[in-house]
Amino acid sequence: MGEVISLKKIGKTSRNYAQAELAQLYQKFETQPHGLTSAQAAARLQRFGPNTIQRTKKQSQFKQFLKNFTSLMAILLWISGLVAILTNTIELGIAIWCVNLINGCFSYYQQHAAQKATDSMLAMLPVFTQVYRDGQLQQLNATEIVPGDVFSIQAGDSVPVDARLLSATTFQVDESALTGESVPESKDVLYEPGEGQFAETNMIYAGTAAVSGKATALVLATGMQTEFGKIAALTHQQKKTLSPLQRELNRLTKQLSLIAFSIGIVFFIAALFFVHYTAAKAFIFALGLVVAFIPEGLLPTVTLSLAQGVKRMAKKHALVKELNSIETLGETTVICSDKTGTLTQNQMTITHVWTPLHDYQVTGQGYQINGKIMLDNQPLASATTSELEKLLLTAALDNDTKLELNQQDQSKNKLIGTPTEGALCALVGKAGIKLHTLQQKYPRLKEFPFDSRRKRMTTVHQTTNKTYLVLVKGALSDLLPKCTHLQFKEQAIPLDETHKRKINTANQDFAAQGLRSLGFAYKEISQDQVNLNELTLDAAESGLTFLGLTAMTDPPRPEAYKAVEMCRQAHIKIIMVTGDSPLTAKSVAQKIGITASEPRIVTGAELEKMSTDELSHALSGEIIFARVAPEQKYRIVSTLQDQGEIVAATGDGVNDAPALKKADIGVAMGKMGTDVAKDAADIILTDDNFASIVAAVEEGRAVYSNIQKFLLYILNSNVPEAVPSLLFLFSRGAIPLPLTVMQILTVDLGTDMLPALGLGSERAEPNVMQQPPRARDAHLLRRSIIWKAFGWYGLVASAVSALAYFFVNIQAGWPQQVLAASGPIYKEATTMTLAAIVFCQIAAVMNCRTQKESVFRIGLFSNHQILIGIIFEVALLSILIYTPILQEAFNTGAIGWQEWCMLLLIPIPLFLIEELRKMFSRKFFN
Repeated sequence: MGEVISLKKIGKTSRNYAQAELAQLYQKFETQPHGLTSAQAAARLQRFGPNTIQRTKKQSQFKQFLKNFTSLMAILLWISGLVAILTNTIELGIAIWCVNLINGCFSYYQQHAAQKATDSMLAMLPVFTQVYRDGQLQQLNATEIVPGDVFSIQAGDSVPVDARLLSATTFQVDESALTGESVPESKDVLYEPGEGQFAETNMIYAGTAAVSGKATALVLATGMQTEFGKIAALTHQQKKTLSPLQRELNRLTKQLSLIAFSIGIVFFIAALFFVHYTAAKAFIFALGLVVAFIPEGLLPTVTLSLAQGVKRMAKKHALVKELNSIETLGETTVICSDKTGTLTQNQMTITHVWTPLHDYQVTGQGYQINGKIMLDNQPLASATTSELEKLLLTAALDNDTKLELNQQDQSKNKLIGTPTEGALCALVGKAGIKLHTLQQKYPRLKEFPFDSRRKRMTTVHQTTNKTYLVLVKGALSDLLPKCTHLQFKEQAIPLDETHKRKINTANQDFAAQGLRSLGFAYKEISQDQVNLNELTLDAAESGLTFLGLTAMTDPPRPEAYKAVEMCRQAHIKIIMVTGDSPLTAKSVAQKIGITASEPRIVTGAELEKMSTDELSHALSGEIIFARVAPEQKYRIVSTLQDQGEIVAATGDGVNDAPALKKADIGVAMGKMGTDVAKDAADIILTDDNFASIVAAVEEGRAVYSNIQKFLLYILNSNVPEAVPSLLFLFSRGAIPLPLTVMQILTVDLGTDMLPALGLGSERAEPNVMQQPPRARDAHLLRRSIIWKAFGWYGLVASAVSALAYFFVNIQAGWPQQVLAASGPIYKEATTMTLAAIVFCQIAAVMNCRTQKESVFRIGLFSNHQILIGIIFEVALLSILIYTPILQEAFNTGAIGWQEWCMLLLIPIPLFLIEELRKMFSRKFFN
């Protein structure tokens, strides 16, 4: 990796290069204006390596495989199985190990499948670049570029390196991947610092893209030495800690292990002193209870729950790289969201056209052919507004955007140019004006390209009445001083101070709404009075007639409104963290509902001066961060985590990657996102849809809820498994053991497994997104679960199973006859105890499907996996009861139709009683 990159170093080298003299740079890089020779380039390729971005180093497949067998729960199961084998209960040990093996292989398969899908998305840098070698322009693979090369770039090309401009013609670059700024930066050979990081006018950076004009540039850095690469290196340094779910499962394992071994010790001592077992026999007896309280099915259920969530998310265009990411997102309390491309469409759209007569509202979004511009609720075609027609004429002709046609599918026609000029073309199209027809009618004769100093673009066109038409567009502050007249209806009138105040007020109103405005002006020059070849810039841009303004924005994604509202209902705070301007950020945040009141807006410059305590205090209220640098996004996420928040960070640019890696859950955009962002993230949205995050939150909450349901289910069966042993012990052996160790294992590793796994696939309850995220101090094994499992479900099941045991003995003559300790009656009695527990578990698995909601509302038969599990456990029970060889192994005996009638009646009242309890709970405790 080389040297460790400091957060503070990012961007500093580029600023030094931007201010250096070109002669110094040529000397430093031992190159010339026409580039390197092939020999020089080959030597440097050996020295600096290929122009590629290194990905995060990943564990070997073997280590990833072993990792699934070394969790705390897995280790406990390995030990339990070994102890069982050493104590001669070989069947028990093999069964536990098989569960562990199956679960580990299943987990590895799910993780490997997710990683494989992610790897297939990687496509880092452009394939080819025009580079000067041996004085000739050659097309080379971008990986072969070296420092000191000189290359050519034009609109539509990606920038493969960090470089200093040598020449530039109307050159603009989209730097949103680095800065989050949605509007392209104008670039020129002359140095100006610009606003924010990476804004030097004479520098271009890897990971960005040219959107207009053309340029040549000197390569200063390649690969991991670029600013793009430095941020990637910073991202790679971040170590992922255990997820909240992993930490909670470890805690749960310790708790259940403590309970199990404590019970084992108690029963071991009791067996020695109450029924005078030998130490070896007492140990086997206690071991059965220890195993009964260890949830062998916990890991398979967790894995299945996560895997089911992953599959459902894949259908909703979210690629999950690690299974635990789903559950972590369900715990999220704060989402730090990028703006451009995440909450917005990353597509500039004109919303208003302002002239001295009217403020026209543009309807529709995006590039629509059939859209109309509305004037006082009337289509433009019915209005006679000369100033609007001239403004649209200027927007169409004073424009370098080109349309790349797709002959097979016109909906896939591509505009090549800046987003601003593309929005102007869409505006003209919405008015029903044919761009190509206008260009033919008014051919361009001369142009004065846009540059960052004068902030204007001017073109000169031929007309049919022996005049030249001069069209100008640009920033109002620079354009208005060049105007002497104002277009009012069909005539030009002198531009006075009153008019200027009105124009500036309109411009300020648009700015207050977070809209970007652009001014338009024109003039006509007689061909007899001017020699076009001698027309200067100053002459062309003087004495202009002002036409009006357009106001544009990067509109929010339509689905973002509902997604933000769902986050608000789910008590999840959204903080916008963007490289865009404060006003634009505030406008978008208020429009889609992220902030309801006047939020505090903190810029990167302000954040730089804030202490940690000041930042923590600011984060407690409604806040927006604008013009922030990568290290500042990282700092915001870190501070939130220090406050105890579970943080999800979203983004698409390389500038987002450190924060994505640092966050508890990183969410990258799949379409517009850079590969560094995708590599750092835990989840990739293949449709760049912010709403998919909300769907993932719902899935995550469902996963955690399902784990709790499973926990309740298995703990419920532990009580009726333990009570028969208590009867045996406290009666000092007068009541023969109603349930054997192998029968306990039949429930834990046999009949309970499939229904429990079915609970892992249960969908989220209807009100899950109306609940706040679980508290950080809340745990899987809650008091409510313990009470419900031991004090309600468990006690009822214990009573029913004990009743079933005595039912058989009563039929055989008890209490007149002594309870049988062996023989057919004893086997039939223990079989009924086992069967009663199984049928109580049928009711329990249906009851555990919801916490408060009625099972009838979600659908009594909607979970097919649970239904299959119930059929399986009844079938397995029947096989154990009626198969002679298994009767001997599991101490079971055949039962008659009266017993079956009793068993079939057990689940119905248990299920209905719980439904009544839930109804009471909804009515009085909601």
